[in-house]
Amino acid sequence: MSNIDFTFLGFFFILGAIFGSFANVIIYRLPKDESVVKPRSYCYSCKTPIKWYDNIPILSWFILKGRCRKCKAKYSFRYPLVELIMASLFALSFYYLGFSWSLPEYLIFIFGLVVCTFIDLDHMILPDEFTLSGIVIGLVGAALNPHREFMDAFWGVLMGGGFLWGMAYIYYLLTKNEGMGGGDIKLLAWIGALLGWKAIPFVIMTSAIVGSVVGLFMARKQNAGLKTVIPFGPYLALGAVIYLFGGETIALWYLNLFLPSV
Repeated sequence: MSNIDFTFLGFFFILGAIFGSFANVIIYRLPKDESVVKPRSYCYSCKTPIKWYDNIPILSWFILKGRCRKCKAKYSFRYPLVELIMASLFALSFYYLGFSWSLPEYLIFIFGLVVCTFIDLDHMILPDEFTLSGIVIGLVGAALNPHREFMDAFWGVLMGGGFLWGMAYIYYLLTKNEGMGGGDIKLLAWIGALLGWKAIPFVIMTSAIVGSVVGLFMARKQNAGLKTVIPFGPYLALGAVIYLFGGETIALWYLNLFLPSV
């Protein structure tokens, strides 16, 4: 990789860290129906506005040792974690795609997935502001991007959303309880809109395996058995990210074993 490529890689890492900082604001405020624009960032303990030099993504948390400069209240390690995850995924997107039509779509997609993951972990909800708008953006992108096909995205929406809706409906008929939230259905439809229908089996399989392992661990830890409730959105998001960065090759190889003519 040339020096120019390393420069751009660093640029997208910094850009991702900045968007990660904004993502932290959305993750905290959106579920509370608060504005994500005003007021600017402040300490939630003493309400003091945070100075720009104390709000540098990733670095400021470590410089301040995870505390407010004024009241010394502790800041969660999640703040630099979200920023680091976003920065790494932005840089990885550029590494895989370079400057291409798909790069802006990947960056928007990753930003939304990270935000939705942490909101789901906190509140077990996946906001329509991201999932529904993501479906629309994914379909519009497929229509405009010369490297994607609209019908592939369209069938991705139907297959992704339809599969989880069908599973949820069957579960309800058998148990009379809701086993899958509507947000998960819309999230997988959004994933299908960007990645296409061929990604859906891989994302479902990956998320089911990881989710099952985590679910068993949580059930044992909480002694709640099969009644343990865990958010499924983060595992769908993880499956999508794995598919983005290398999983597509594995998925297409597996799919060709059973459907070689597809």
